[in-house]
Order: sequence, then C-alpha cells, then structure tokens
Amino acid sequence: MYPGAIAAVTPDKPAVIMAGSGRIITYRELDEESNRLAHLFRASGLRPGDHIAFMLANHPLFLVITWAAHRSGLYYTAVSSRLQTDEVAYIVDNCGARVFISSADLAGVATSITEATPGVELRLMLDGTADGFQSYEEAVAGQPVTAIEDECMGMDMLYSSGTTGRPKGVKLPSAFGPLTEPGGLLQLIQFLFAPAADDVYLSPAPLYHAAPLRYSLSFQRLGATVVVMEGFDPERYLALVERYRATHTQLVPTMFIKMLKLPEQTRNRYDLSSLRYAIHAAAPCPIPVKEQMISWWGPIIHEYYAGTEGNGFLYVGPDDWLKHKGTVGRSLLGVVHICDEDGNELPPGVDGTIYFENGGRFEYHGDPGKTRSVQDPQGRGWTTLGDIGHVDADGFLYLTDRRSYMIISGGVNIYPQEAENVLSVHPKVADVAVFGVPDEEMGEQVKAVVEPVSMDEAGPELEAELIAYCRDRLAHYKCPRSVDFRPELPRHPTGKLYKRLLRDAYWPAAR
Repeated sequence: MYPGAIAAVTPDKPAVIMAGSGRIITYRELDEESNRLAHLFRASGLRPGDHIAFMLANHPLFLVITWAAHRSGLYYTAVSSRLQTDEVAYIVDNCGARVFISSADLAGVATSITEATPGVELRLMLDGTADGFQSYEEAVAGQPVTAIEDECMGMDMLYSSGTTGRPKGVKLPSAFGPLTEPGGLLQLIQFLFAPAADDVYLSPAPLYHAAPLRYSLSFQRLGATVVVMEGFDPERYLALVERYRATHTQLVPTMFIKMLKLPEQTRNRYDLSSLRYAIHAAAPCPIPVKEQMISWWGPIIHEYYAGTEGNGFLYVGPDDWLKHKGTVGRSLLGVVHICDEDGNELPPGVDGTIYFENGGRFEYHGDPGKTRSVQDPQGRGWTTLGDIGHVDADGFLYLTDRRSYMIISGGVNIYPQEAENVLSVHPKVADVAVFGVPDEEMGEQVKAVVEPVSMDEAGPELEAELIAYCRDRLAHYKCPRSVDFRPELPRHPTGKLYKRLLRDAYWPAAR
C-alpha cells in the first residue's frame, strides 16, 4: 500500500497527528501534498536516481516531503536539525542534493550553507522565506494533486550521526520499482509486530533518524496513524499513550531510564493498556532497566539490533529475553560471525567484532575506502557495524561495546559500556558516559562523566559514592578512577551519545 491507495479508501483518516500542536494531516492531504511536491521535482528536472536533502525538526510536513521523494524514485537525505553549519554543508554537498528544503525556524543554518553547496539548484523554505530560498507553500501551490506519470519507489540515504568522526552516507541499492512492492523492512515489521490499519504508532524520536523515519513510513503504508512527538518528555509520552490509545511505539533505553526515574505515583497515573508492542533499539539497554520496564509494562517489550546500513537484523521478544538476559537477539537477516582482528572466527562466549554474511548490501557514498574498512579482513564479503560482542550456545548475540570506544589500560582491553550500564541505574545519575583519558603509566585510565539528577549534589562525595557503587558490581579495573560532572551530556535525541565530543576535551593536552 501507499498514501494514494489508502486515501482512496479512508481519505479523512489521520495519517499524522502532531502531539504538541494537535495538527492533523489526513491521508488525503498526505497523498495530495506529496503529489504536488513530486510534480515540482519533475518540473525542476529531477528524475529517478537523483537526490534531495531536507533539514527539519519534527515538522507536520516532514513525512509529506519524504513521501514526495519516495514516490518520485529519488534518493532523499534527512539531515539532523541539531547540526551546525559545517556539518550540514558537508552532508548536503556530499550527498549531491539538487534540492534542499528547510523551515523558517532553521533559517540561520539553512542560509549559511548556500556557498558551500553549489550543487543545489532549488532551495525551498517552509513557514516563511529567507535569502536564496523560495517559499515552499507558493512553489507547490499550483502543482497537480494527482500522481506523477512515472511514479516509482525511491530510497533514503541517511548519514551516520558522526559520533566518531565525519558522518557517512549509507547508500542502499534501489531498483526504482513500483510503490506496491512491500520491501524487506515492511515484511519484517508485519511478521514481528502485526500492525494493522486501525493501529496507532507513537513516535517520540526525531524523524530524521533511520528507525523513526522508516517505521513511520511502514506504518503509513498499512494505513495506520502516526503520532509524532515534537520532542521527548517522559510524562508527556505516557499521557500520549493514554490519549491516543497507542498500540505500537519505538523507544531508546535513555527514554526508558527517564520514565523509570519519574515518581511512582506519576508513572502509575496513566492507562497504558492499549500498548501491544513497545520496540527498542539504537543503543544497549542495561539489564536492570529492561527488567524494570517488563515488570511495569508487562511482556510487550521487543528489541532488535540493526543499523542504517541494513546489513543484518536480529530480534528478541520478551520471553526469549527473560531466558537470555542482556541479549539483543538472534539473526533474522544475515548470518552472524564473531571474529578476531585477523578475521578468524571465534567460539561462543568469546568477544570479537560482529560481522554479517549474506545481509543487505550497502556502500558509503563516495567513499570506497570507508566501505572497504567495514569488510572482513579475509575478503569473504562479510560486513560490520563496528560493534564488539559474542554469541551464546543458542545463537543469541550480546553486545559488549563499540570497537572505537574500547579503552586499553596497561595492555588490558576495557569496554566502557559495562560501567555505563551499572552507573546509569544509580538513583542520583541522570546520564553517564565512560571513556578512556590519558594516563602516563597505563596509557589510558577509565573516566566517567556524569549528568547528575541534581547538580547541587555534584562533588567529591558523589564521586566517591559512584566509584564505590561501580566497584561493588564490577571488577575494579573496569570502573572509573575519577568522575567529572556536567549539567547535560551531548546525547543525540535518538539515544546515541556523542562520546567523541567528551573525549576530545581530555586528549588534546596529551598530543
């Protein structure tokens, strides 16, 4: 299915509800508005395989613009609205966008990239105008509301969040086939989470991230309603589940943690009985956090492990997770291999780099070197997301950490995720990052940077309390030797931590 087919049957049904403003985009509007923009793309000379980019917060027309590109056979790049000028300019120029769309609330950054993006031929702005930009509303107003003659399926080309360097554009193959083709992700979603036209998908994360965007489109292909939060707030989220009788949702572990730290009276105030599937991914979830969530919400919490690259997909339901606590699942797409640095396979229970065989194909746009860097050393065509982990005897995968985050202290490998998982559930910790900092004797030592629940408690006493708390639960060498405090950590709204930004503050003096 696609918006035109659904609009023909239920034209007035909400396709999008904006949680904050209450604005509704019906399926008729979604179909007609995306058709208008698709006609504008064709009138501007864009053909299947060409590229557009857009930088928006969770705007009411975000999914309209996405559908316009998708049904025009275009590659489309959703750019994070939190990036700075140089980062946005790099992505828009690197992806080869011929059209760039933004909104008046982001005009400062949007206009600042003009000189650095000479390949852009058409610049459109929602909710206002700015130098070099045409009014989006005026540009599409005169276009037909019917479908373009050569409709075909496009593809997203999203960029990594840049937590460890320049973001990489993940380019998946597109056959530019008919819109009626279901695609692999939609088939997985249907198989695992049984969505239907009467369901409501609550999306609390930024739509420019792969999972929220792809899942929102998939639920709309089935005629469901997507409720979009402009920004995540834990109590507001619970209220929205109750108000809209949400049946499906997708979260990240930091959202779980924030909800669990609400007062119990607040948590129990809302009726969550409509939820049938609470899906989570994107970052490791501490075992105590997931245990508490299952105790609170019941056995409706489902987890998957995958990446924007689409080279593999693992899944675990609540029953299997309770029997294999800490796992991110077994593979449904791609054969998992755990390898050492030379590409030799390792036995169950031994940590190594996680590779996928026979998963989805991808490349990093315009960078064959980066593409080769994630392929296995022995040339078997296996690819990795850069994560470290192991499998158990039943084939369940357990993540240890990102390879790039590993700390080497006195020749010993330390994965900071272990300490982060422990400290994240401490009642006085709102957020935490653990990483290596320079040490003259050991090479690196373990450092924790903590966002406390209250900055009034930040100081030597809390530092000592957190170190002791960690040492009671982990081998001492894995625990931080010191703790610094910050009022907020640089975490992406999707849950990913910009650890590189924290590390860089400690390493320049050692260079």
